[in-house]
Amino acid sequence: MVNDPIHQFRIHNIFGPWNIFGYDIAFTNSNLFMGIIVLVITAFLLLSASKKSLVPGRLQSVGEMWYGMVHNMVDNVLGEEGAAFFPLVFSLFSFVLVANMLGMFPYFFTVTSHVIVTASLALFVVGLVVVVGLWKHGLGWFKLFVPSGVPIVILPFISLIEVISFLSRPISLGLRLFGNMLAGHIVLKVFAGFVVSLVALGLGGIIGSLAPLFMAVALTALEFLVAFLQAFVFAILTCVYLNDALHTHH
Repeated sequence: MVNDPIHQFRIHNIFGPWNIFGYDIAFTNSNLFMGIIVLVITAFLLLSASKKSLVPGRLQSVGEMWYGMVHNMVDNVLGEEGAAFFPLVFSLFSFVLVANMLGMFPYFFTVTSHVIVTASLALFVVGLVVVVGLWKHGLGWFKLFVPSGVPIVILPFISLIEVISFLSRPISLGLRLFGNMLAGHIVLKVFAGFVVSLVALGLGGIIGSLAPLFMAVALTALEFLVAFLQAFVFAILTCVYLNDALHTHH
């Protein structure tokens, strides 16, 4: 188990399963950590906003930077018209960020390392884009797939490419987050396994374990950066896709 890099991604039933309408429903470690993520976000935001000091403390400063960064992202990409989507983008960014960060700690479960979670978030975003686009523009929203100024001869091919590009969005959005978190954690586990195995060989092994130990520490720092960047990319791409729902021009 110590040297098994896949063990950390396995889903285990905590309660259940219960057979409901022919389906086995269980409360798993994935469900538990998703609940913990929501509790951590809620508790942090409530604590950071509790004092509302004119001169903010450390906790309030972090909360304000967190809020301000997402607000500026939404405002820059979507403009005033996109203010209604700020709670959604903020929630997605916060969930992905805290899920990624909690997954960096030993014995914690990385929710975003499972494609079913990241794909569900991505499908929700793209589905919302379609709903908002049709609600705001009606059938005129489909002009998104018909770029202006394209010669009529090649227009069908360009439109087909636009459709394929749009349909690939949930795949790229979900797989990017899933792939980065999965690969990073596997590499960390492999280097940590090297350290444990070499130390067991004695003095020579302890000396030899210094190199993989250094790599494990460096990769851990890099993974924290990747955890933040993946949350940021997921949020900003959500804004870009929502911009297509609000504005159909190319």
